[in-house]
Amino acid sequence: MTMGCNSRQSDDVTILDLTGRLSLGEAVAFGPGSGLVLSETVRELAKKGKKNVLLNLGGITYVDSSGVGQLVGALTSARGQGVTLKLLRPNTQVLNLLKMSKLDTVFDISEDEATAVASFSKGAAAGG
Repeated sequence: MTMGCNSRQSDDVTILDLTGRLSLGEAVAFGPGSGLVLSETVRELAKKGKKNVLLNLGGITYVDSSGVGQLVGALTSARGQGVTLKLLRPNTQVLNLLKMSKLDTVFDISEDEATAVASFSKGAAAGG
């Protein structure tokens, strides 16, 4: 089963609405024949000049430790490309896995989309 993904824009933030299973080898489905994984998706967005990425995890139904590894890979890829990556609405299972691995201190996690989108601007203003 592939992980579904819908991409949309809110101001200068690209929001990826993820659905399905976040697990080892799960492909992000951007259409028939697509086999992109999360870190590759982030690299592709960076190539297109998309520097603010919000992963909406509200539609994720299952995650395992390798799925958390996918999130870490996406974050590593984002940082390497000069992209800011944040998480939105992780379910209890995802949040618990992030807390157990202390990754909740590494990721910027929000429950509210408007707050998350606004936080990208605040970060840029504080850093610039």
